[in-house]
Amino acid sequence: MKKIFITAVLALGSLSGFAQEEVTVIENVEASATEEVAATQDDFSEVSADELPEAVTAAVSKNYPTASIDKAYSNEASQYKLEVSLEDGTAGTLYADENGNWIEM
Repeated sequence: MKKIFITAVLALGSLSGFAQEEVTVIENVEASATEEVAATQDDFSEVSADELPEAVTAAVSKNYPTASIDKAYSNEASQYKLEVSLEDGTAGTLYADENGNWIEM
């Protein structure tokens, strides 16, 4: 009976060691992904709404007719970050390329 108990304890101990290592790897990957997204979003610099390409403003008007562009930002890849608000008070952030195509960031 003692041998079974000792074997069970050793088996559980080794499994928890593998589980801890996997959790650490996942945390490192998540932290890395968060840093990359933050770095990407920090590359944007504020621009005037008048400086936006016609395709971007047309896409906002077409897809969000009640939206107004509060702030606009651009980056070196000609991508645009738009802070918009709707008439009902809802606000959000949209990302578009220079051709007015919506992109995920």
